[in-house]
Amino acid sequence: MSIIRPQSSLPRSRTRHGAAYVERGEGEPLVLVHGVGMRLEAWAPQIATLAARHRVIAVDMPGHGASAGLAAGAGLPDFVAWLGEVLDDLLLHAVNIGGHSMGALIAGGAAATFGDRIRRVALLNGVYRRDPAARAAVLARAKAIRSGHIDVEGPLRRWFGEEERDTEACRLTREWLSGVDRQGYATAYAAFAEGDATYAGTWPRVACPTLFLTGEDDPNSTPAMAEAMAAAAPCGVARIIAGHRHMVNLTAPETVNQILLEWLSREEVRA
Repeated sequence: MSIIRPQSSLPRSRTRHGAAYVERGEGEPLVLVHGVGMRLEAWAPQIATLAARHRVIAVDMPGHGASAGLAAGAGLPDFVAWLGEVLDDLLLHAVNIGGHSMGALIAGGAAATFGDRIRRVALLNGVYRRDPAARAAVLARAKAIRSGHIDVEGPLRRWFGEEERDTEACRLTREWLSGVDRQGYATAYAAFAEGDATYAGTWPRVACPTLFLTGEDDPNSTPAMAEAMAAAAPCGVARIIAGHRHMVNLTAPETVNQILLEWLSREEVRA
């Protein structure tokens, strides 16, 4: 298995509204939003490759990394509005958006909300209309986090296979989860837990090229979810990476990067 080692820290700039970001490369812009409990360094393998052809901007989600947090109780639409402020601050009027996990929910909300401003959208390990058991489990985790209990090892068991637990990617993920701001994490996780259906019905109206990518063995962002979203979106494509789980952009970076480059080369189609 080939794993690109993410950098542990990247120097950041800051938008007018307090979002921290890094920017690399030139060309058509691509904005990347990481998942809950993570930070923009989780995109390091994608930044390194995609910046050769694109202006890549990776942002720390609110309350993560060096970004200012949102108010306690903020829901998924508030995170989508935050992303709109980031685009405004950076004067990005036509942009590609890629998101992982919670970032995928934000990216999907942006595609539903911002219309032609979004040229293409990619959801990596996104969730979609959880079944009752999965919804109960994630809501229970959100309640525990709000009470101050940060479980690091539980996510690692869900996100990485046994053969990946001794890798640099897993070590850094543990480090990021261990160091996350507790209030920012609680706010984002609650929005993540409750947001899987918020924009679920909007995919038939999203006309831009859409990518839904996940790992074959991801127990929560399942292949069935990716395939259902792709079937609902007019220009949707599902890609499933065999033998990988939730942190597929770190554990299968070359494969993910190639799929993202293919997605970025797809011609825009508008209704």
